[in-house]
Amino acid sequence: MVNNKYLIKKAKEVLRIESGSVLALTKSIDKNFIKAVDLLYKCRGRVIVTGIGKSGIIARKISATMASTGTPALFLHSAEGLHGDLGTVLSSDVVIALSQSGESKELLEILPAIKKIGAKLIALTGDMESELAKSSNISLNVEVKEEACPLGLAPTASSMAQLAMGDALAVVLLIKRGFNKQDYALLHPGGSLGRKLKKVEDIMRKGNELPVVCENVNMRKVIYEMTSKKMGCTSVVDKRGRLTGIITDQNLRTHLTLDRNIMQKKARDIMTKNPRTICKDALVDEAVRMTEVKSISTLLVTGKTDRLVGIIHLHDLLKLSR
Repeated sequence: MVNNKYLIKKAKEVLRIESGSVLALTKSIDKNFIKAVDLLYKCRGRVIVTGIGKSGIIARKISATMASTGTPALFLHSAEGLHGDLGTVLSSDVVIALSQSGESKELLEILPAIKKIGAKLIALTGDMESELAKSSNISLNVEVKEEACPLGLAPTASSMAQLAMGDALAVVLLIKRGFNKQDYALLHPGGSLGRKLKKVEDIMRKGNELPVVCENVNMRKVIYEMTSKKMGCTSVVDKRGRLTGIITDQNLRTHLTLDRNIMQKKARDIMTKNPRTICKDALVDEAVRMTEVKSISTLLVTGKTDRLVGIIHLHDLLKLSR
């Protein structure tokens, strides 16, 4: 029976072999890699990533990574391409074909059609003398010295090498395109990641929901605004509508304790000047950090001209995490 120490040793060996295979790929990052990046960057159509077997699974992942980082991409199963799916390929597309041996039968059989269509071809292969490499416009070497599989049969290190090279292409394209967090948020509206990448203006309270009073109103109007909008605070603006302060329930409690004549005061007399604000174009993640760092429950939202446009409460942020 195999003991646990031996299994731990072999598991570590798998990670050593695979990490070493990925690190060795740095030798393949050369002028040829840049040519591939330029071809993909200038592509007026889509990037079609194709493969079969384990290479097909990696191809699907590469296409998904590219699509989510600003490079329009689709996955094409090589075998399905032989039965009509080649109709998705256009002359303006660039095809990335994955095959460690470079001799996968189904993959090679779709190459003539791809050439007739007029699409450019980039190969990711472990054999630069293979039929796939020779048939491609550009070939990137993803050769590995050994598989992590002790039988030397199951694609392991070679799959990692293909995936890493695909990620290298996707990330460099991302940088070259100037793809930013706002662009990423646009493509990821769902899930916890999508919620984090929402803009402040997407969740802020505005219009009739925004508690706001002029700085010269009496305390009755201040209290009414705070309670009717159920925010526990109200923003304060001057005659021109410019933000000048905020009144919170903490302000009220403090002045009630210190001043028996508080009801004769005006909003400007008890407001906190220079309140914390955030731009409406900021990401919600930034708003979360501000509330945590400053230990505050409310953020006033301003537009590009520093005019008050909305308000965010800690409760609004907590809803996003549910």
